[in-house]
Amino acid sequence: MEAIGTGAAANVSSETAKGIFHQVKRHIRYVIFYQKFVDKFEQKHRTLIAKRTSVQQDVDVAERNGEKIKADVLDWRHRVEKVVTEKEKKVKDLEVKAKTKCFFGLCPNIKSRYQLSRKAEKDAATFDELIKECQFERVGYPDVADPIIHTDFEAFKSREEVFNDIMESLKDATTSMIGVYGMAGVGKTWLVKEVERQLHEVEVKLFDSVVRATVSQIPDIKEIQDQIAYSLGLKLEENSPDVRARKLYGRLRKEKNVLIILDDLWKKLDLEEVGIPFGSQHKGCKILLTSRNQNVLSNGMDATKTFAIVDLDDEEAWEFFKKMARDSFESDEELRSTAIKVAKKCARLPLALATVARALRNKSLFVWRDALQQLQRPYLEKSSNEISAEVHSAIELSINHLSSEDLKQIFLLCSLLRRVVRIEDLLRYALGLGLIKGANSMKAARDRLLKMLSTLKESCLLLDSKSSNEEYFDVHDLTYIVAKSIASKDNQVLTLTEEDEDIVTDWPNGESMKECNKIILQHPSINRLPDQLNCPQLFLFFLFSKDLSLTLPDNFFKEAKNLKVLDLTRMHFSSLPSSIGLLTSLSTLCLDQCNLGDNLTIIGALKNLNVLSLLQSDIKIVPKEIGQLLKLKLLDVSGCTKLKTISADVLPSLSKLEELYMGGTSIQWGQPNASLAELNTLSQLSTLEVQIPDAKAAPEDFFQKLEKLERYKICIGKEWGRFGNYQYSRTLRLRLNTSIDDLDHGIKKLVKRTQALELDELKGVKIALKELTDEERLSHLQNLHIQNGLDIESIINDRNEFPRLQSLTLQGLPQLVSFCSQDKIDATSLPQRELPLFGEKLHMEIYKAGESTNL
Repeated sequence: MEAIGTGAAANVSSETAKGIFHQVKRHIRYVIFYQKFVDKFEQKHRTLIAKRTSVQQDVDVAERNGEKIKADVLDWRHRVEKVVTEKEKKVKDLEVKAKTKCFFGLCPNIKSRYQLSRKAEKDAATFDELIKECQFERVGYPDVADPIIHTDFEAFKSREEVFNDIMESLKDATTSMIGVYGMAGVGKTWLVKEVERQLHEVEVKLFDSVVRATVSQIPDIKEIQDQIAYSLGLKLEENSPDVRARKLYGRLRKEKNVLIILDDLWKKLDLEEVGIPFGSQHKGCKILLTSRNQNVLSNGMDATKTFAIVDLDDEEAWEFFKKMARDSFESDEELRSTAIKVAKKCARLPLALATVARALRNKSLFVWRDALQQLQRPYLEKSSNEISAEVHSAIELSINHLSSEDLKQIFLLCSLLRRVVRIEDLLRYALGLGLIKGANSMKAARDRLLKMLSTLKESCLLLDSKSSNEEYFDVHDLTYIVAKSIASKDNQVLTLTEEDEDIVTDWPNGESMKECNKIILQHPSINRLPDQLNCPQLFLFFLFSKDLSLTLPDNFFKEAKNLKVLDLTRMHFSSLPSSIGLLTSLSTLCLDQCNLGDNLTIIGALKNLNVLSLLQSDIKIVPKEIGQLLKLKLLDVSGCTKLKTISADVLPSLSKLEELYMGGTSIQWGQPNASLAELNTLSQLSTLEVQIPDAKAAPEDFFQKLEKLERYKICIGKEWGRFGNYQYSRTLRLRLNTSIDDLDHGIKKLVKRTQALELDELKGVKIALKELTDEERLSHLQNLHIQNGLDIESIINDRNEFPRLQSLTLQGLPQLVSFCSQDKIDATSLPQRELPLFGEKLHMEIYKAGESTNL
């Protein structure tokens, strides 16, 4: 038994000894192999730093693209920053101590090495956990940008009570729909925009979302839906009204509390048709409406509460008037006295006060006196029940004080054609009417027109378009009423639109039309047009028709031989009326979106034509007779998808042509038709929009000779989509089915000046822009889009710079491993990301110059 006990004790002692030995061994290795622990710490530290950098790059991209960063990403970044800073400092301090020897430098510092190894091992494990957590598929999520709301709201004291009542009503759970009403120009839109601004800025949010849409006199349901959807970050790409409404309805139901502001109602709006849940459908949805008519709000929309916005009191009106005039009369007592009388004639209406004050700002006393005399003159012709005589006189005064008669005529034209035509169309009409004098080129005329429009906006007479489309413009309803009244005096202008309350079904009598110089028909409800226009003074005829049965008699223009501008949009012709050939004074002819038949030869008789637009018409050929238009400066056949033939020698005959638009056509270049070489003969050409199926078909030096172009949109390659509206005036799109080496050297020179560059299906190219341009600095490039490049490994080399780049889109690049080719060298020590690098479409916005090479 003693032997057994002794053996057992020996075994226990042996096991204990082994345990102690292993413990000692583990602790000793911290001293002996401390450098391995430090090396592993540094390796994990470098990897974590690389991960942090990679995540930061993704975060930068997401933020530039307007996205919000996910909470788990923010938390990870915060923990990494804290850990990296703290751990690195402590390890460095211990490393310094570990290298310090003891016993007069004869022995290593065992204690410090031990502490260093333990710390390095523990921190390396912490780093490793953070590295494993870095598995983010996306770092951001789409965010809806806050609305741009101007902060120049005038907080009139007389309206404080109404404003506060509206805000309190929005807090009231029993109030679901609120209406604000008042006459045009009183400031309803101004007030609800201020409500929106304050709701966005308060710390304790009353609503999760606040959205606003403009309804207008003729509601466009699709446009209203788009305005609401945009504010919610929702894309409505469907065409079906019902599908769009259901999708918007479902999205709004997800908002716990939402305020929808519907501005400028003229009649009852069907909320269900738009897709707005209301009442029992969604108790968290409140609606704020504005209208000129309380009945529309109370009876039409069943608003729970309505609030009236009235005109200003005398003191407020005067203070506002002084502010708009910038106190330009305070130093002259007589001028100040006259200004007070002028202000009183503005009916205490903000719109009238602002327009008159700005029109007279910094003017002399005699100008103010003349203005007062005009405002005191009784206005006998009542143009509309929507506007008082005083307000009419005030706005008319502002119009009459425009600096030139041409500017006034441009304004009246803008008013009569508001929301229908583009600024580009306005340019073509203004040129034809001779309203842009002294401009010796299309470019100069365009610049002059843009300056005139800017002046009108500064005068509060012209507005930006209510839509986001910068190609259009708008005019306030009140200003439109006055402008229409002025233009229609003495029967000089006939305007018929959908907005007219009194539907005209018969053409006015002949005598009243003899003095008419402009006829503007926008979707008129006229049964038939007269056999012949009895308008010898007519300069402009504009017809925008939805009625396919409406026809123009053959002799319709026989007695309108002074016509200078003719626009017939969306008309169906078996052949053009023969009387068009008599319009030898015609300067601008627009037959956009028309079915024109096959015979356009009659246009060749219009020898004074400067502008010819056949945009999106169904023409198949540009006949040789067009070559007889020797004064033609602009030819637009863009969007004519059936157009395949331009007769040979037509283009060289148009020696004065400055602008040629042919995008979105199917033109077949080469014999027996027109050749691309003919474009090089146009010495005055400054703007070109063209689609070229094959770059090899272009003659030698063709593209090099296009360097003189100031504006261009050139598509090279087959199957590009129809030309749309481009933000950039110099756009180049390349789709190549051959090597990029086959490109004409002139294309590379065009790239140097291009603002928007789109590349598709580049073959045999590893660095996307290296072979395309010899330039290291593309100083004009603002938008770069590259897609479907099977061989592309990087976008630029390490020398490229894009100081003005604003947007970058990369899509379908399976071999892409870096943005800059130099990255592949610098990145060898960093952990490689799995390919493909961009599985989805990547879009980034770059706002700071020169940052593109650092992405």
